[in-house]
Formats: sequence, structure tokens, C-alpha cells
Amino acid sequence: QVFGLYKGMLSPMAGVGLINAILFGVQGNLSRLLEPGLSSQCIAGGIAGAVQSIVCCPMELAKTRVQVQSSAKKAYGGSFDCLLKIYKQHGVKGCYKGMTLTLLRETPAFAIYFGTFELFCHKLTPERDSIDCIGPLAILVAGGLSGISSWVVTYPIDVVKSRLQADESGSNRKYHGMLDCVRKTFRSGGLSAFSHGLTATILRAFPTNAATFATVTVTLRLARDREKQLEFA
Repeated sequence: QVFGLYKGMLSPMAGVGLINAILFGVQGNLSRLLEPGLSSQCIAGGIAGAVQSIVCCPMELAKTRVQVQSSAKKAYGGSFDCLLKIYKQHGVKGCYKGMTLTLLRETPAFAIYFGTFELFCHKLTPERDSIDCIGPLAILVAGGLSGISSWVVTYPIDVVKSRLQADESGSNRKYHGMLDCVRKTFRSGGLSAFSHGLTATILRAFPTNAATFATVTVTLRLARDREKQLEFA
């Protein structure tokens, strides 16, 4: 029973490092090319979100399929087995089912994510201090709030994406495309159907994103300090 709670966890755990490397790598490099400011953080974040969707989409497809499969009759032995079987049946295109919705979610999500982090950091930085001197607690708060802000805005898209990806191809499929999924989701519960599970997602988003931003920020500071030490060595 305990194992069942973590069903489908292998794929996100295996790929979270790669996704964050792509996300923060692309965003960091782009933000250095653009003029400093809130708009630059949003633009760089949006592009980074779109780029990491290439990895994110098949991972989330596999995770969703593994999580919703029947425990009595398992079709997949795990996330990697799921992707392999999808590829054998439907090719590369099948592995990217829901890609349009992933892009529609990830692009604005990470524009908001990095933009609000920048905004919250400025708000939490004491007057006359540089944003680079912001303390660990403020980074944790800013990171957690940015994660919540991102999810609140884009969660309805995530609901539709997850339902569409969970829907197996074939004669028994529930949805015949993105718009059909939106219509049927609305009919099943009105606007509230697009926010099912949002509370749990928010509760998870704060500590997860607080830790992520804190880790990245501290690591970058240590790297910069190391570079300065080498310059004067």
C-alpha cells in the first residue's frame, strides 16, 4: 500500500535534475543577454519553460499513465517501460501526446515563476541593500510564493493536459482532442472541475520551490565566490 502511494515517482525523480539544469541554465544565460529587469526575467523564464517542455512532456505522460493504471491489471512495469511501449506503438509522436498543452502551461508558468521571484526578492530586500545580498529566509519565502503564483495561474491547463495524457488511444478513449477535453471537463463539474487538486498542489509547491530556489541561489553564490578567490590567488 505504501509503495502504491509512490507509483509513478521514478520518472520525475530521474529527470528532475535534468529539467532543472535545462530550466535554470537557459533562463540564466538568457537573462544575462537581456537588459536587467523584471521583463527580462519573465521573457527568459518563458523561453526556458518552453525549452524544457521537450523533456518534461514525455516524462509527465509516462508518470500520468503509470499512476492511473489499474493495480489489478498493470500495463506498465514503470515509467521507462511505459515510454518504451508508447514509442513502439505510436512512435516519437506518441511520446509527445499533450505537447501543445505542455507548452501552453510551461511557457507562461515559468515566465510568472521567475518574474514573481524577482519581484518578491526586491520586495523582501531591505532598503539600500542589493538584491544579491538577500538572506536565506527571504529567498525561501520568495521561492515558495513564486511557485504558488505560477501554479495558481496555469493549473487549469494542467488539469486538461493530465486528463488528455491519461486517456489511452483507441476505441475506448474519452477525449478526441484538446477542445473536446475542455468541453467535457467543464460539463463534468463546471469551472470548479479545472481546480480539482489545486490545494494539494499549492501545499506542495511552496516547500518544493522554496528549496529549489534556495539551493540554486546558494550554489551560484558559492561558485561566484570561488571565482573571485581564484582571481586573487
